[in-house]
Amino acid sequence: MDIFKFGGASIKNADGVRNVANIIRDYKKGNLLVVVSAMGKITNRLEDLNDAFLSQSEDTHNIFEEIKLFHFSIIEELFKGKPNPVFDDVANTFVEIEWLIEDEADENAEYIYDQIVSIGEVVSTKIIAAWLNETGSKTLWADARNYIQTDNTYKEGKVDWAKTNQTIQKDLVPLLADQIVVTQGFIGGTSENYTTTLGREGSDYSAAIFASCLDAAALTIWKDVPGVLNADPKWFDETEKIAQLSYHDAIELTYYGATVIHPKTIKPLQNKGIPLFVRSFIEPKGSGTAITKDNNPLPVPSFIFKVNQALVSIFPKDYSFIIEENLSNIFELFHKHKIKINTMLNSAISFSVSVDDHAGQIEKLINDLSGEFTVKYNKGLELVTIRYYNQQTIDRVTIDKDILLEVKSRHTCQMVMKNRYLT
Repeated sequence: MDIFKFGGASIKNADGVRNVANIIRDYKKGNLLVVVSAMGKITNRLEDLNDAFLSQSEDTHNIFEEIKLFHFSIIEELFKGKPNPVFDDVANTFVEIEWLIEDEADENAEYIYDQIVSIGEVVSTKIIAAWLNETGSKTLWADARNYIQTDNTYKEGKVDWAKTNQTIQKDLVPLLADQIVVTQGFIGGTSENYTTTLGREGSDYSAAIFASCLDAAALTIWKDVPGVLNADPKWFDETEKIAQLSYHDAIELTYYGATVIHPKTIKPLQNKGIPLFVRSFIEPKGSGTAITKDNNPLPVPSFIFKVNQALVSIFPKDYSFIIEENLSNIFELFHKHKIKINTMLNSAISFSVSVDDHAGQIEKLINDLSGEFTVKYNKGLELVTIRYYNQQTIDRVTIDKDILLEVKSRHTCQMVMKNRYLT
């Protein structure tokens, strides 16, 4: 039993769907579960639709029509006008949104988000399953909401592992005996049959959940890169593919912001010793990257860049020490405002953190912190993390930069920096 996961970039158009079908058709090892994201940038457009509906914007129905047209144009190009049940199936799926946006937005906003944005995965998988059947691969479409069971935390559903494992073993395993099964990433279901999502970019995590519960031989995530690279090509002209990674290094890299793999993906696989392969859907015969239990250090330093950072420094108003009680209060406020700390450093009388500068969130946090603390902050910064650093790698990324905060451990260096010539 293997799991394949395909993201939106792999199915952004009809040619992408054909390519994915070819990769699946060439798989000849046995049972296969295919986990698929929404097509292209559709999740972004569905988020735009959600925002427009919540604000009762006049653009709501225009955005919705654009989303429908995008999908139906792909179906038309694939099937060339030939009758296929997928036309009605997708149309009926979109009716769920039509019913929702015809009413006023009087439900919980996060609940509404999950009901709207989840449709991207439902529709994409219906199209993929239909095309696989059309091209000779016996395929069944399955609804992930029937298997991945979560609580009612909308936008960040917490998985009920015991119930999920029981349901997958009982209901999904029999379906995989003699056919390919296509299902959705990113989404789950509650005990009341409401849709939840597992957090932005959560399709990798979905695939890992299925892999863990099915005791899969391997999970392969198909990307538009040849494997895990030691740096993002948009920041470095020269990058190197890492042929093999340990679970530990993969967890570290995703925690610090590497975008190739979702941060929650690794742990379920590590718990079961399931290897993760990152391969290219552009060059599917390439070797990619293997992430396994073998605990070898990275062969080259890895660089992770996060821009649009805010550096927030917190001081007790009476210049007393930063102690456990202060830190407890501070972390409680960060949790309240759902702000993730990317790096932190504390001294006797200060506590400094680098966080993503989401519009409006930082100001609300600072307002709450200011009741008890003196707060200073800088915006427009970047955070660079180097895994397996040395002085040469530090010098490489600090040219014309002022370092405002630096945190080092044995293998990892993090620096919050600003452009020296920025006015």
